[in-house]
Amino acid sequence: MKLYVLNGPNLDMLGLREPELYGTTTLADVRAECERVAAELGHELFFAQSNAEHQLIDWLHDAFHERAGVVINPAGLSFRSVPLLDALRMLPTPIVEIHLTNIHARDAAHRDSLVSTVARTVIAGAGAYGYELAIRAVDRLAAPA
Repeated sequence: MKLYVLNGPNLDMLGLREPELYGTTTLADVRAECERVAAELGHELFFAQSNAEHQLIDWLHDAFHERAGVVINPAGLSFRSVPLLDALRMLPTPIVEIHLTNIHARDAAHRDSLVSTVARTVIAGAGAYGYELAIRAVDRLAAPA
């Protein structure tokens, strides 16, 4: 199975931006771990980050055409992006939403994710380890019953 791991705005600054909230793990570290887990499970990985909403949507269209499973950390787009929600809604494959922090314990602006309404699973608050959990969840959810 092809697996898309997509990261939204400002995640390119992981390890530098608010380490007290997001930790010191960089996006390059996250990518390396995702590559390791995807290889272990026998999946082809597409890993990307963009600060542009339209780029994430284009990648989701690609995932649709490739019937790929999706792990997405939409970051700030989680809470206001109807176009991102609509692109995710099209996918017939498992979607796992991930957040490094526990968004449910944060301020009101960071609690209610639109993406959660279409994700099969939401992993929040596990830090960078959440990506491994998310990949394993997509693998399990995509497996034939």
